[in-house]
Amino acid sequence: MFQRFAALLLLAASVMGAAQAQQQPQTDLQRTKLSVGLYKIDAQVAQTPQQREIGLMFRKEMPQAEGMIFVFDQPATQCFWMRNTLLPLTAAFVADDGRIVNLADMQPMTENSHCSEEPVRFVLEMNQGWFAKKNIKKGAKLGGELFAASKR
Repeated sequence: MFQRFAALLLLAASVMGAAQAQQQPQTDLQRTKLSVGLYKIDAQVAQTPQQREIGLMFRKEMPQAEGMIFVFDQPATQCFWMRNTLLPLTAAFVADDGRIVNLADMQPMTENSHCSEEPVRFVLEMNQGWFAKKNIKKGAKLGGELFAASKR
C-alpha cells in the first residue's frame, strides 16, 4: 500500500513540476540580429515546434529593441494567437526575401487567430506599437542572416 501511495505521490509531483516548468518564459534561445531601415532588432529564434509553440508565452516584459522570430520549414499561411501571452504584441508576417507581407496587432491572453495574407516562413513578434512608432509598414524589408540564407 505504501509503495502505491509513494508512486502516486511521485507521479503527482512530476506532473506538477512539468506544468510549472511549462509556465516559465523561454529566454535562452539562439539569437540573431535583424534590421529594418535604420533600426536594429535583437531577436530570439524559435525554430523547433516546441520553441514555436511556447513563443513569448509567460514573458512579463521585453526590451523595446528585442523580439522573437519564428522560423518554419516551408512557406505556408501562418496563424498566431496569444494564449498564455501576457504582453501585447505585433506580428510581422515576413516573406523569404525579408518583405513584410502584413502586420497584426494581437491582444494578450486571447485566442483570436491572426494570419498571414500569403504563405510565409517567418513571423517576427515585437512589442505592440514598435512598428507603428518607427513608421514601418507592410512592404518594408527586414535584413539579416536568416533572409540571406533563404535566398540560397
